[in-house]
Amino acid sequence: MTYLDSIARRRMPQAVVDVVLAVVVTAGVLAVPERLPDGPPLRDPDTWRLLLALLSGLPLAVHRRWPLPTLLTVAAAVGVLQACDYVAPLVGPGGTSVGVPVLGVAAAVLLTAVRSSRRLASVVATAVIPALAVAEALIEPGFRMANAVTATILLVAAWALGRLSGARKALARDAVEKTAALEREQGANARAAVARERARIARELHDIVAHHVSLMVVQTIAADRVQDRDGAKAHELHHIVEQTGRAAVGELRQLLQVLRTDDPEDGAESRQPPQPSLKEIPRLVESVRAAGLDLDLTSEGAPAELPAVSELVVYRVVQEALTNTLKHAGRTRARLSLVWGPGRDLTVRVCDEGRRTGHFEPRAEAVSDGAGHGLVGMRERVAAVGGSLRTARRPGGGFCVHATVPGGAGCDTTEGDQGP
Repeated sequence: MTYLDSIARRRMPQAVVDVVLAVVVTAGVLAVPERLPDGPPLRDPDTWRLLLALLSGLPLAVHRRWPLPTLLTVAAAVGVLQACDYVAPLVGPGGTSVGVPVLGVAAAVLLTAVRSSRRLASVVATAVIPALAVAEALIEPGFRMANAVTATILLVAAWALGRLSGARKALARDAVEKTAALEREQGANARAAVARERARIARELHDIVAHHVSLMVVQTIAADRVQDRDGAKAHELHHIVEQTGRAAVGELRQLLQVLRTDDPEDGAESRQPPQPSLKEIPRLVESVRAAGLDLDLTSEGAPAELPAVSELVVYRVVQEALTNTLKHAGRTRARLSLVWGPGRDLTVRVCDEGRRTGHFEPRAEAVSDGAGHGLVGMRERVAAVGGSLRTARRPGGGFCVHATVPGGAGCDTTEGDQGP
């Protein structure tokens, strides 16, 4: 609840204000003296005077629901009271002011100006107030000018005060609405930030789990195939599976440690796990070679330093592409090319030759996750740093991944904004 809302809740309800005002005005009209010293003679009070006095004040209790009818009813009742000499005119002999009944009309004008639309308020200012002033002037011919001037000043002042109060209320409502809109926007931004963080963590988990588990499955299948005829080779493959599993557990532990960190004093950098870079690609190449992939690594052009987030994108693209090769093509031949272009742009190509007849092939049902999120994740990562990604099957068999990552100053290096 905002500060303005708390103020509004502490105020007296408007319906109660209307009832109190109606009672006060009605009591004031009933308390007007029946005779004035040195004044004109007035009609003796009777039932009609009581009824008109009630109509000159009590309708204000329902002004919020029917503003214009209430104003006209109060004005008509006060006019009849004065015209029938039940009360003295607005300005009496010698300039004596007796304006208690007209105060009810002024109150109705003020409330109408506060609560009505700009169009209705304009009607009151241009039509109702002049009509009331003319009526006051015609009640007592001897004092028509004084009555007209006095009524005009009183009613215009009430109308202006009402419009000013209405404008202040409108500003308060706008402030409340803007505050509410800002709170909704902040909530939406917070939810979007949570969604981005979840997507980032999901991509990291996919890259870590998919790569290492795929290597472990391939090595386990290979060890099972050679167990009977080459125990030493099977033992070596089991050792590779163990190392791969330990590496996966280590990376998962680093990632989960970030999720467990809830100290608000920790900076953004301390909450991020160490991220792979281009320097880790040779080790990645060795791991997939150990899994049986015949991989060639070439680099062209002058290497340049990329933003950390761009290096992470390149590493993940290479990792996902090589993992997919192992999952779907098995122990085939592949080529990884890193081509440095002008402006520090880096082009990455990962191409394989597809399944090779006569070689060990992993069972598809054992290694394929079937989710199809790997290519989507690569495309999102590359697009996040302003790059492009193309994938296609080779005419002679196999599959190619072609990614271009910009390395110029225009690359956004804020990982928290764009995701890895």
